[in-house]
Amino acid sequence: MRHVAILPIALLVLLSSVLSASARGRYQEPAEFINTSFGGQTPIVSKLWVTKETKAEIEKIMDRKWTSLRIRYWQRDSKLAFVLDEISKERPITAGIIVTDGKIDRVKVLIYRESRGWEVRHAFFTDQFKGAALDPMGQLDREIDGISGATLSVRALTRLSRLSLYLQQQCINAE
Repeated sequence: MRHVAILPIALLVLLSSVLSASARGRYQEPAEFINTSFGGQTPIVSKLWVTKETKAEIEKIMDRKWTSLRIRYWQRDSKLAFVLDEISKERPITAGIIVTDGKIDRVKVLIYRESRGWEVRHAFFTDQFKGAALDPMGQLDREIDGISGATLSVRALTRLSRLSLYLQQQCINAE
């Protein structure tokens, strides 16, 4: 009789581990994202050096300590692409973000490593960022609707979007 009761539990454990693993994914390679974002002609990578002032602002946006000395980006005319990582709950999300003339053109989840919250990779969520800009307080100029069960992933992508808009201003000013 014990074996009969253990079988459904074992199936539930197996099913939950399969579903958890399926949430993680490599949806597009960062190099491919950059290449397709620029019509197949990838610009040369540039670097923005993080100064004391920009570090303070980045830490405010990200709500955590910032350790990188430089941030890579790709640019053609007024279009900039960033590939950035941010921790959701325990693991980083890698996102590609395109900014043109101070507005977000595209947000794409490239690599998702968490077991929950993967719904943020779908267009129904990421399309909310299209056209978003920073308001005078450094916040997005629109509300981003959350997803039940994906709150930390939503927050991570919102922070990355704000960061990309801020970085675009810094890159343009550095020219």
